[in-house]
Amino acid sequence: MKPGIFASDILKAAFALALAATCGAACARQADAAGKTPSVTVSSLRNPVDKSYRKMLKGMDLFEKMHAMAPDAVLRYKLLPRLPETDMQGITLKIVGDTMSIPVPVAQDNTFTLERNAKAITEDAAVMPNRRADSMTWRTEIRTPGLPPATRRLGDLRLECQVGMEAGLVSNDSPLMGALVKLIQGAIDYCNAADPEYLFFSERPLFSVTLRSGARTAILSVDQLYAGISRHPMSASELKYCDCQVLVDRTYFLPLGDKSWPDDTLVELEYMEDTEDPDDAKPPVLTPQQEAQ
Repeated sequence: MKPGIFASDILKAAFALALAATCGAACARQADAAGKTPSVTVSSLRNPVDKSYRKMLKGMDLFEKMHAMAPDAVLRYKLLPRLPETDMQGITLKIVGDTMSIPVPVAQDNTFTLERNAKAITEDAAVMPNRRADSMTWRTEIRTPGLPPATRRLGDLRLECQVGMEAGLVSNDSPLMGALVKLIQGAIDYCNAADPEYLFFSERPLFSVTLRSGARTAILSVDQLYAGISRHPMSASELKYCDCQVLVDRTYFLPLGDKSWPDDTLVELEYMEDTEDPDDAKPPVLTPQQEAQ
């Protein structure tokens, strides 16, 4: 955070942003009613879980600029479930503007890439799946090929964080906290912080995560697994603001800003079902008291 910026200043700015957004939406509706602005001609799902096309292109630009962190990898975006009932099969995805709609192919693993389209940029299009708001979350997928199973590369994951933040993919917070996070992100390079709480998701429930660079190894503490709920317990009402809602047992944090771990460091994931007795290593769960909150 920049010197001279205090919590009270951030709160004031956050409330100003929220007020401006509310007024902006109301004014836009009034202008439409008066016929002063063009109406949207593309029919799509109401209240969709969408992202800014322009921001996602900015993420692609950053990936190209910082490609040396993951020289053999390619960038894809990925859709993940946020609610237990979210159907992740048969998702269709479009780039939707005021007067245009472009289908985006989605792979079986729910990853995709975006084409560059001048008209979509001009119309400030949205990237829109056929799923409702808060039903899914988004991440980047940057993988160096040829790694052993259940192994990631730290440079790839560092770049995933950088691109994900630039593309505006993370939606972990309540509206007020979201405004605060945006202000803080403007003051510091979040992904280069010593201990950023950027959530990574594994393919299956995790038992442990190990960093390995040459002869040096380190096992992540339990506080760096399961969305950190052993350190900061979340009630059921708080959990709904985390995009890890149904993936808590697959989440982990990494020391992205610790440059003593080079980009070629391997991140080795050990899954629950690979242990001799998985019942001895279950992730923390909400207590009945927390559920009642």
